[in-house]
Amino acid sequence: MPPSVVESQPTSTSTAETLPATQTSDMTATQPTNGHSAVQQEASNYLSTEPPSNHHWRITLEDKVIAITGANRGIGLGIAEVCLANSAAHIYSLDLFEPTPANGEFHALSKKNPGRLHYISCDVTSPASVDSAIESIISDQGRLDGMVANAGMTKHQPALNFDQPQLDQLFNLNVFGAYHCATSAARAFMRLGCKGSIVFTSSMTSYRPNRAAPSAPYSATKAAVRNLTHTFAMEWAKHGIRVNSISPGFVRTQMTTYYVEKDPEEWNRKMQYYGGMPRLAEPRELGGAYVYLLSDGASYTTGIDIPIAGIVGAW
Repeated sequence: MPPSVVESQPTSTSTAETLPATQTSDMTATQPTNGHSAVQQEASNYLSTEPPSNHHWRITLEDKVIAITGANRGIGLGIAEVCLANSAAHIYSLDLFEPTPANGEFHALSKKNPGRLHYISCDVTSPASVDSAIESIISDQGRLDGMVANAGMTKHQPALNFDQPQLDQLFNLNVFGAYHCATSAARAFMRLGCKGSIVFTSSMTSYRPNRAAPSAPYSATKAAVRNLTHTFAMEWAKHGIRVNSISPGFVRTQMTTYYVEKDPEEWNRKMQYYGGMPRLAEPRELGGAYVYLLSDGASYTTGIDIPIAGIVGAW
């Protein structure tokens, strides 16, 4: 599963107990006195995501400014490359460490797209750091159109072997880091009055276990992220903010390459048994879905998860 970034529930009550005191079963009681229906009044408070009448309907990121967490390498960098290929004006990688000369892929992509790929130091587990990074982007470009909350990590081992510090690290980065990025971006979108798009990187392990390299806590964090997608989409629709997620299967990153090289024969055997496509995905093969969800062509797409798993879907 993709290694690349970074709730307690109230006591259950009956539906009747949670209804507002003034609500009744008589629908006419909701009719306002000004002649407009309650639905019309409610709709007037929404910022519609519908494009203007002269919208060209191409799937493009032309003129858009996109922030991608963890885009110095791996899945994040693959997303950045495909976004740039689809005319994004500026891509900002929000990552903890500055790309070094040894990180040849990042520098090669930057050289290929002069002035369009940027780096900002950001710790996604710190709300203040995320807020600062977003404000820096807006200060530079005067806008922010999309946030890809992609930064994350994993650790594969039996569930009984995890200690509390390892659990804290996984949840702080994968869940709370994604939460901070989404909420900070949402506040910025609301302040700017723009129709922003947020895309989480979840995982196919949010649906089912990874038999090749099990990690119960990682799967739990990605299931949490996928649930945030649906809830945020519901809460922020009236602000014109769309929230979706992508669930990759096996992707060629440093972590998966480690497992392949550790025992290539065993890995190939497992891939054959999974069915579907018996290979790892290249990070760029995920990019088209992110481009779509970030584009205005997805104006009525919110609250969904798109699985991209040529192998895992056959489990």
